[in-house]
Amino acid sequence: MTTELPYAADAEVSLAYDELDVLRIQYQKELAQGHVTVQTKFNYSWGLVKSPMREHQVEGVRLLQDIYRAEPTRRRECLYYLALGHYKMGNFDEAKKFNALLMDKEPTNMQAQSLSQLIDRAVAKEGYIGMALAGGAAAVGTILLAGLIRRATRK
Repeated sequence: MTTELPYAADAEVSLAYDELDVLRIQYQKELAQGHVTVQTKFNYSWGLVKSPMREHQVEGVRLLQDIYRAEPTRRRECLYYLALGHYKMGNFDEAKKFNALLMDKEPTNMQAQSLSQLIDRAVAKEGYIGMALAGGAAAVGTILLAGLIRRATRK
């Protein structure tokens, strides 16, 4: 099954401020009128998730979760952007969960496969950083301990 949605790498590109502003204005206009269409809410959440600003991403994920719960016909679209939003915020477990749900529905979805690779690389990188920090802390602890032992044996 093919998809018209962008590969995960393409989704890393943010909208221009003016483009996001157009989506925000439309969303706020409909909100003030008492009825926000699902498409307007989705478009705005999509733009927020693509933003480099964490608070935008958090709001985008919140709006997507609202759509996911309320609109069963839009769940497939929401799954990818929920996974992407959590990935961009560093919530890799949540990103994996939503992406796995999408891949269960569409195992050949290239977009989900691409995002899965990005998530796996980020998890591996996070693991390497954690190991490096632990190794560095162990080295510092060893040096301090050696210094204390050396000092104690001189007295």
